[in-house]
Amino acid sequence: MKPSGAKINKPNPPDGFINIKKNNTMKTTFKISALALAFAALSFGAKAQTTSTATTTTNSGIRLSIGVDAGVPVGNFSDAYNWNLGGSVQADIPVVKQLFVTVNAGYDNFFGKTVSGVSATNIQLIPVKAGLKYFLIDNLYIQGEAGASFLTNKSDFRGANSTLFTYAPQVGIQFPVSGKSFIDAGVRFEGNSALVDNGNKLNFIGLRLAYGFGL
Repeated sequence: MKPSGAKINKPNPPDGFINIKKNNTMKTTFKISALALAFAALSFGAKAQTTSTATTTTNSGIRLSIGVDAGVPVGNFSDAYNWNLGGSVQADIPVVKQLFVTVNAGYDNFFGKTVSGVSATNIQLIPVKAGLKYFLIDNLYIQGEAGASFLTNKSDFRGANSTLFTYAPQVGIQFPVSGKSFIDAGVRFEGNSALVDNGNKLNFIGLRLAYGFGL
């Protein structure tokens, strides 16, 4: 029998477990902060832009942009994946002044983590989306797109869905460089349905930095 009032010592979790949790949290926070700082720097650059030959909100014709995409997985998706890198091509088709229809296609590679000696397989997607872009004021826009992402390395994932539903609300800045060319920088939340039934959704916070030109 235990003496009355005796303390029962509960086992503490291993130090390694605590360190892993702390490191994962710190890494995710750092990556999201880096994306936010990058977007803030681009916003400052856009504000400082004082000379241009044309406004970016006119509907004078179709515009194309080619960009680099990077992102940080969020939610349960971040447990097994570090970040993603890819590229995209987008067409902005004018409807009325300040409003455009967008068509976007790209490529994303999600880099897997190594946990307890086991490495997660990279996920390779080709997203194809369409939506609307609306300029609230000169150079500042909101954008919403939806479509499908196609899994290119399905053979690495037994029983995985080859086509995922995807959607992406975005806010960004677009400012002229010279003539009909411009820089487009946007931050978005992109959601993808799960690879397998009842699996984790492939959600991430993404940054797109693109060079564009009018046709």
